[in-house]
Amino acid sequence: MSTEAQYVTLGLGAETFAVPVEFVREILDYQTPFGIPEGPGWLLGLIDVRGRATPTLDLRMKLGLPPIAPTLTTRILVLDIPAGGRTLSLGLVADRVIEVISVRADQIEPSPDIGVPWRSDYMHGVVRRESGFVVLFDLARLLTSQDAAALEQAA
Repeated sequence: MSTEAQYVTLGLGAETFAVPVEFVREILDYQTPFGIPEGPGWLLGLIDVRGRATPTLDLRMKLGLPPIAPTLTTRILVLDIPAGGRTLSLGLVADRVIEVISVRADQIEPSPDIGVPWRSDYMHGVVRRESGFVVLFDLARLLTSQDAAALEQAA
């Protein structure tokens, strides 16, 4: 019997990505982050999440996609990601949040090395759906140790 996991799907342009639901603390309407001088370009700044300063990054810029202005559907996914023996809290800005899906382990295909406009080493795999493919993020690879250090310094 194949194990099943739940993912929150989110949209960036025409593409659909997903993060494991177990790491999603909450989903917020977009708010403009407080800017941090000299941070990496993808680090938008800090937002207040229930009294805690939470570093927030632009997922489009992190993936090398062109930035766009926030819209009424822009959301911030607040994630708690295990990183090096501790938990890193951060916000990911997405064009929209779509739904929660269940994925069986045997549905996950290896990530393609070519033909995608972003770095494939950020991907855990892809899942085929009627509407196209859903790219599953490998959150540990999405945030390198240098990225995690930059986020911790920001908070």
